[in-house]
Amino acid sequence: MMTWLTHPEKAVERLAFSPHISFFKRPVSNTVPFKDITLIEVYSYLTSDYAKEQTERLRAISDKSQASRYKAENFDYVTFGGTFTTRRNTDIKFPSDLLCLDFDHVPNVPMYREMLLRDREFPTALLFTSPSGNGIKWVIPIRTDTHIYEEVFRAVSNYIQSTYGLQPDQKCKDIARACFLPHDPEAYINPKYVPPYAER
Repeated sequence: MMTWLTHPEKAVERLAFSPHISFFKRPVSNTVPFKDITLIEVYSYLTSDYAKEQTERLRAISDKSQASRYKAENFDYVTFGGTFTTRRNTDIKFPSDLLCLDFDHVPNVPMYREMLLRDREFPTALLFTSPSGNGIKWVIPIRTDTHIYEEVFRAVSNYIQSTYGLQPDQKCKDIARACFLPHDPEAYINPKYVPPYAER
């Protein structure tokens, strides 16, 4: 098994710095980033009321196609894989050493959130409930300096399936994968990503 799976302490060491990712203004058709931000800024966005109204409206839409269109048009998003000039795999400026796993239609969101937070192989960098309310976004540190992003995704995906029976969205294998930012006052961020000088 790969070292970043068998030695989680090496991944913990990588939490000491604050990786940067690209932030994009809605709609999702906008592929030019507004700016580059840190994880603490993502956490602040999630726990503020900025996307509260959009999130509540989305969760009130029962039609899946309508909900998908609303989400694409009304939610800002980020690329957890790194910073980009445009949202394309080939236009990456710098990798973040982060992988975002997206789990849809989770049978018990609170229970699985706790299970992922206690995972022994991967320290959680950031975790929050998806815009729909029935899924989980789990961001973990990885080793993209020595492994190909897609290969890392496949290995982590296999581990998650065998350990928890959860199937991550396979589109997360793309380093430029967009992740919509909802309102989640219960979002979790690893304390190691919160510098002493961060605004509280």
